[in-house]
Amino acid sequence: MSARIAYLDCHSGISGDMFLSAMLDAGLPFDVLRTSLAALPVDGYQITQEPFSDQGIHGTHIEVTLTEQAQPTRGFTDIAALLQASSLSPFVRDTAIAIFRTLGEAEAAVHGVALDDIHFHEVGAVDAIVDITGAAIALEALEITQLYASPLPFTRGHLRMAHGLMPIPAPATLEILRRVHAPWVPSPIEGELVTPTGAAILATLARFEMPAMTMEQIGYGFGKKKLIWPNCLRACVGNVYEQTHNSRTATRPEDDHHNHAHHHNHAAH
Repeated sequence: MSARIAYLDCHSGISGDMFLSAMLDAGLPFDVLRTSLAALPVDGYQITQEPFSDQGIHGTHIEVTLTEQAQPTRGFTDIAALLQASSLSPFVRDTAIAIFRTLGEAEAAVHGVALDDIHFHEVGAVDAIVDITGAAIALEALEITQLYASPLPFTRGHLRMAHGLMPIPAPATLEILRRVHAPWVPSPIEGELVTPTGAAILATLARFEMPAMTMEQIGYGFGKKKLIWPNCLRACVGNVYEQTHNSRTATRPEDDHHNHAHHHNHAAH
């Protein structure tokens, strides 16, 4: 049985909701996502899925809306405790906590404070909890053992945040991706294409390389921003392609072992 993997074409960047939208478009049932998210002791939000078209390409867009504006300010410790207390599977819990740790450690480094002093007001705590936990739910439901990703579009400009105007990419985004030596390519677009949440998902779970694979499903996850090209993340889901007809290029068993170890190590952080 070949290992299931996914390759993310980040031609237009990545955000948490674009990743989740792409996974839904690639076959994650919306009911599975909604039911699994209900295991979290978090309310005051609504998640909706809609078909979305941009410049002739059709896909999916999700929207997380707050139904209660007054949300508690949650730090990394609160979010980790909240995930631990949930009835989510150990894989989903550990993966979501690992992604939040990636995000929190980068924010802490940028602001010069300890991890426990970081509060997720910027990434919109509920939004981030839904996107990040949803990402882990998607990997488990689609049985994806490894994520791969393309280089990322390097844009410029400024973004209004809680601290005032910030340069793009946001400092936390750059810090997250610096730590894993993620590849960037210059982009002509002004504005934020790679968000801290999108960056944290990639840095925690993905390898920045193109895999040899056979594709079974392709999902298009759209962002709301209008660009000069279709603003989507493409998720290609399929199996590892093993060239067994030629023993010299065949995957050695120890390579396979390394792949799995790599994924589980990340999930255990």
